[in-house]
Amino acid sequence: MPFVLKRFDLKEETLAFVWLMRTFGITQGEAQRIIDRGRLLCHGKTLPDKSARISGEVEVVYFEAQSRGNLPILTTPDFYLFDKPSGILVHPKKMTTPYSMLDEVRHFGGQHANAVHRIDKETSGLLLASRHKAAERFLKGAFERKAVQKSYRAWVQGRIEKSFSVDAPILLNNDYGPTKHKVFIHRSGKRAYTTFHPIRYDKTLDATLLECIPHTGRTHQIRIHLFHVKHPILGDPIYGTSYEIAEAYLEERLSPKERQRHTGADRLMLHAYSVEFDYKQHWKLFSCSDLSQEKARITPPDKREFNLTNGWKIESEKPEEVLS
Repeated sequence: MPFVLKRFDLKEETLAFVWLMRTFGITQGEAQRIIDRGRLLCHGKTLPDKSARISGEVEVVYFEAQSRGNLPILTTPDFYLFDKPSGILVHPKKMTTPYSMLDEVRHFGGQHANAVHRIDKETSGLLLASRHKAAERFLKGAFERKAVQKSYRAWVQGRIEKSFSVDAPILLNNDYGPTKHKVFIHRSGKRAYTTFHPIRYDKTLDATLLECIPHTGRTHQIRIHLFHVKHPILGDPIYGTSYEIAEAYLEERLSPKERQRHTGADRLMLHAYSVEFDYKQHWKLFSCSDLSQEKARITPPDKREFNLTNGWKIESEKPEEVLS
């Protein structure tokens, strides 16, 4: 587990945040965040404020990276590029999270390295991580300014022969209970625009491999847009399944066999394939993984227990509020 408890015996009284900075080689802001989150204890008690002075028995809950061998596929003086496997979080969700990509980022880059954008746990593919704070500020700013272009690959249900676009606003769901959907297509949502280009159709699997290019960066944008046009991504346990299957997945009760039967694959068949941006030079980078080679993970159509007539209505929306 990457969060560990370290014990120290301080002979001289000192400011807590200063001691943290010197001991762990971190910035003042990082030291103060450790105190704010209750991860610094003196004589078994959390500190009341950031200006507290400490001495004697001190304990720190500290993130200590533990690599599992997911090496970066590209290393520069400013950033790393990783090919994230499906099913792995980028950041630990809680202190008991056993492993995340942050373990690899910090293992290779040290305490100041950090992932600069988000990628869903279920999605595989390219993850960009900064090696120092200046690169982190620049790259995070580039994502916020929409100065980074990304493309994805996805295996979807059904046959698609022509390129198309979806320009449909997305609204975050404030009531996750009724449907388990994290987002909706809704008129009052934020604009979301995605283009799709078919790469190949597999008749045996009744599945199309698509190139997906999001021009905006909304939560679950590609997933909800493909669900909206009735070509859900195979393996998606939320969009295109029943309430019961989505609930079982979220509660970690859905077995791999059930997932294959009800969603069409044993993982979300969505992969972050390319990233393009400017940082000291122009970069256009591609994944080393090929989603087209993962067809074996797709369930044959005659063994799937979902179809295009089930699960499409978003029950918590009124019909007149849903875009056609």
